[in-house]
Amino acid sequence: MTTDARGQMERFRQHLARKGLKLTVQRKAIAEVFFAGDRHLSLLELLERAQGRRRGIGYATVYRTMRLLTEGGLAIEHKFGENQARYEPGSEGEHHDHLICVDCGVIVEYEDATIEALQERVARDHGFEVVSHRHEIYVRCRPGSCRRVAVG
Repeated sequence: MTTDARGQMERFRQHLARKGLKLTVQRKAIAEVFFAGDRHLSLLELLERAQGRRRGIGYATVYRTMRLLTEGGLAIEHKFGENQARYEPGSEGEHHDHLICVDCGVIVEYEDATIEALQERVARDHGFEVVSHRHEIYVRCRPGSCRRVAVG
């Protein structure tokens, strides 16, 4: 487990303690799989990976654990135009946006200072201050390059 993942686990443990809950072996397995994830994972993907570490974990436990991680600011839930939620680790002060292929489902994270500045200016010009935002651009892979394999 990386240093960052250990830090995230400790933050999760603290969040659970504040809510009067324990870090059960099931929650621990799910959180470890989540923090080790290399992409935006769905609940079913998290379930499969967590069951690989600990038998007997059910869908409801994964769902409830991801709710707890989201409440604690440790996970961000995205819908990306799908019926199922996908999750990525939340990091304070870090922000990025997403490109989502409507054909193969691949999700690419990007940062663009010009877009961020433009959003700030547009809000200011209309008398607002940006508190938060999500920028999702739905795209198609270039012909012949569609990744039609893994999502996220």
